[in-house]
Amino acid sequence: MLASPAMDTALPPALPHWLPYCARLQTRPLADIDLVVIHCTELPDLDMARQYGERELYASGTGNSGHFYIDRDGRIEQYVPLHCVAHHVRGYNPRSVGIELVNRGRWPHWLDSQHQAMDEPYSPAQLQALQQLLDSLGAALPGLRWIAGHEDLDREQVPASDDARQLVARKRDPGPQFPWHQVLSATTLQRLPGA
Repeated sequence: MLASPAMDTALPPALPHWLPYCARLQTRPLADIDLVVIHCTELPDLDMARQYGERELYASGTGNSGHFYIDRDGRIEQYVPLHCVAHHVRGYNPRSVGIELVNRGRWPHWLDSQHQAMDEPYSPAQLQALQQLLDSLGAALPGLRWIAGHEDLDREQVPASDDARQLVARKRDPGPQFPWHQVLSATTLQRLPGA
């Protein structure tokens, strides 16, 4: 059984649905967390996001995942306890909480130069649940002060899958449909400088 600080259970109605490898993830003091990173799954549904999250990709027997997942209906699932370092954004994992919003993004042609539009809007239920989660995290984590999108922190350009001569963004989430103004106006968190 995975030991988890009691604080995790004080968060909004998030269904704990720990990934099988959580006990192998690096741990951290909650006081080290100062950043929330907003992602979108770029997958069609929460079931597929779970399948991707369970994949073991590293020698440690762990994979890529956010801490929280918010489905289109506003349901929140927590895959990784906050005291564990989830692999969700290069270079910022030890200090951050990853929140994934279920959204198709560029799925299934993520790196195809002809399919870079991210036109699925985020649902009102998702955004309401996100706000509730941000409020709860802010109250529970005294060092939390910053928020950023995945695209703000990983700006690598990679060869397009359909034409290696063209470069596309490796990460574009949460993408152009994410209402930054609305989210920032309802939280005390500030956009990470440079984001």
